Amino acid sequence: MRELSQTELLHELEPVVAGELNRHISTAKEWFPHEYIPWSEGRDYDGIFGGEAWSETDSTIPEEARVSLIVNLLTEDNLPSYHHEIATTFGRDAAWGTWVHRWTAEEGRHGTAIRDYLTVTRAVDPVALERARMVHMGEGFTNSYEGVLHSLAYVSFQELATRISHRNTGKASGDPNCERLLAKIAADENLHMLFYRNLLNAAFELTPSQTMRAVTDVVTTFQMPGTGIEGFTRKAMIIANAGIYDLRLHLDDVLMPVLRQWAVFDLKGLDAEGEKAREELAEFLDRTETTASRFVERRAARRAAQAARA
Repeated sequence: MRELSQTELLHELEPVVAGELNRHISTAKEWFPHEYIPWSEGRDYDGIFGGEAWSETDSTIPEEARVSLIVNLLTEDNLPSYHHEIATTFGRDAAWGTWVHRWTAEEGRHGTAIRDYLTVTRAVDPVALERARMVHMGEGFTNSYEGVLHSLAYVSFQELATRISHRNTGKASGDPNCERLLAKIAADENLHMLFYRNLLNAAFELTPSQTMRAVTDVVTTFQMPGTGIEGFTRKAMIIANAGIYDLRLHLDDVLMPVLRQWAVFDLKGLDAEGEKAREELAEFLDRTETTASRFVERRAARRAAQAARA
């Protein structure tokens, strides 16, 4: 079977987009960011209002949760770049365009809500946060993958990864208000994941081998969109060591559930290239299982040693 062009893919998948868009709109529940912010906890900062400068003692959130909140927020801040990338890939016509704008509108409230929460509760240094935002947005974001199928595969995994990161960050914060807010944001991300996952499932039916190659390419090179954040490697290690988001979670709670939903290892009708891609995927998952298990074992050993010294 010949590979479909990008134009053909957009045309063939457009009815599925329309159906998924209608399902999404009927399922998504309206919510308002301001209702999730404990405004009564706020007070003036130093500056034109003569308040108090932020101090480390102002925050009641554990360090690892603060780091994760900052990473999550800075990632959300790059929404203009994400909008540009998906609008360029999917276009602005018909159901594709309606989805692009709907997705952008829903994602926009996430950054607003998290920043309001952090500012009102004094959870993080607002000056450092703003400087980090300027640096990160100054770099922007460029999709590492070309084409409809690669882009759909990426966002299928990325939206689920973001959902899990938000939920676990909320739990790690120890603040019921933070957990409630991030659970609400995570619910949005889950609906976005379902949209993209179902769309790629249709792509598997349309062109299985071409889609299999795209999925393998994405899984084996996947990086979160926040990797461009200054000091991301150190921040990611803090987050992983805290169990908020690590390779074990990425494999067990992101990659495998989506791959099982697509039934990639039971898929029929693959050509030679498609079978090759599936073999590459299986080998990568095996290696990742080994690496993830080693990380968990080493983390447990470190924690045991720290407890013994305490």
